[in-house]
Amino acid sequence: MEQPVVVGVDGSPSSLEAVGAAAREAALRGVGLRLVHAFGQQSPHVPPAGPPWNPASAGVRELVDGTLAEAERRARHTGPDVDIARDVVVGDPSTVLVFASRTASLVVVGSHGHSAVGGLLLGSTAGQLAAHGLCPVLVLRGRAAPGGAVLLAADDAPASAPAVRFAFAEARLHGAALTAVHVCRPGSADAYDGPADPPFVTYDRSHLREHAERVLEGALAGQEQRYPDVAVERRPVVGRVRRTLVGASADARLLVVGARGRGGFAGLLLGSVSQGVLHHARCPVAVVRDGRA
Repeated sequence: MEQPVVVGVDGSPSSLEAVGAAAREAALRGVGLRLVHAFGQQSPHVPPAGPPWNPASAGVRELVDGTLAEAERRARHTGPDVDIARDVVVGDPSTVLVFASRTASLVVVGSHGHSAVGGLLLGSTAGQLAAHGLCPVLVLRGRAAPGGAVLLAADDAPASAPAVRFAFAEARLHGAALTAVHVCRPGSADAYDGPADPPFVTYDRSHLREHAERVLEGALAGQEQRYPDVAVERRPVVGRVRRTLVGASADARLLVVGARGRGGFAGLLLGSVSQGVLHHARCPVAVVRDGRA
């Protein structure tokens, strides 16, 4: 059975935008769409009758049904032929969506939101999901540039391979080009060849650029042959990683970054670059974790 696209729904404009994007992704993949509304704490907007976590409480079911009905209307407008399922789940929103990611091909969320029944995308839910999700996570923020390329933050670590594959697949699904960027920082270990030129004294810019070119060649190896219909631009850059990616995201339809790690905190799992682009990118961001993490 094909794994569905899952989208977090809370009734906010951000989550409705995520629903539209999720419906498009589901239609392109030929899979179903699962609308998930989760709540786990009382909200001042919830009528007081009955336990705050009981969807059958007076007034709560109407709120939930209305939220999901609006989300389904948005989804059907975007993907009229997509099979749509609704789920109302009691629990911490981050945990609910991470659990749903176990059987999803993609999870889509807004970058922020609110809920009349406890809140699906409050606080750091999008970040927690990006850090702990077991499938690719698409966070809707900024705007997708019309006709823009899929922007891949390429890395030389084996753990980045899933992100590379995802970026190529997305580019083909959307009929877009792929721009692969690798950024070498002045002062990094790649900036010099030996102890005679420590990175805090001097660095060789041409050496850094050559290193970035080698990283791109290695990261893309095999994928261009697998996706011959995807036009690829290699962009080796010497500069600041986060600033470069955020700047390039202004002209992209999607920014794809990898995440790896085994720590128990979102920051350890995502790293500063992934966290930075989630907060500041000017287009939607897909975080693809290493499946071994």
